[in-house]
Amino acid sequence: MLFPPPDTAVCERRDLIKAPYLIGYARVSKGDEQSNAAQRSALEAAGCKRIFEETASGGRWDRPKLLEMIGQLRDGDVVVVWKLDRLSRSLKDMLHIMERIEGAGAGFRSLTEAIDTTTAAGRMMMQMVGSFAEFERAMIRERTSAGLAQARIEGRIGGRRRKLGDKQRREVAESVISGRKSGAEMARLYGVSEPTVSRIVAAYRQQSENQALV
Repeated sequence: MLFPPPDTAVCERRDLIKAPYLIGYARVSKGDEQSNAAQRSALEAAGCKRIFEETASGGRWDRPKLLEMIGQLRDGDVVVVWKLDRLSRSLKDMLHIMERIEGAGAGFRSLTEAIDTTTAAGRMMMQMVGSFAEFERAMIRERTSAGLAQARIEGRIGGRRRKLGDKQRREVAESVISGRKSGAEMARLYGVSEPTVSRIVAAYRQQSENQALV
């Protein structure tokens, strides 16, 4: 049986399809008992052609080897890590690093979590992670705003609890205004600064004046 000759154009297209260049990134923190050996073995088994090994804290994203690796990424490369926390222990920093990798036209894989941004499912997962991170930041901002608003209602500035209660503040103001005690004496007595005493006295006077006008 005769077979038709292969399509030359199809063969040429197949020749142009190359496997992505896999670049590994391994990290251990200073003082850790572990080494990069296990990570290196896993990355080599995954097919990484080059591995950048770092000994630095995962709490910062601007690590020497990490920046060197990102600077050498080319379109179509894939960064591979053994586990997500090897890339960063901070979700915010991890997403920033992922943006840098994506900006270089490269993909990302995590062997332990089976995340691969070169696939549609992997990209969707990272988008979900980013959405949750943004939701968390929004919730923090909302709680902070609510706390500051409540602090203003209670007469506290900046969300800090007042060191002196209403009764103590009244005693400070009345003692200074009546001349029984000086501002310095009341400051030492209640363990506050003299400027704090001055503000208490000024606020008490203003309150008294407002009440007299009513």
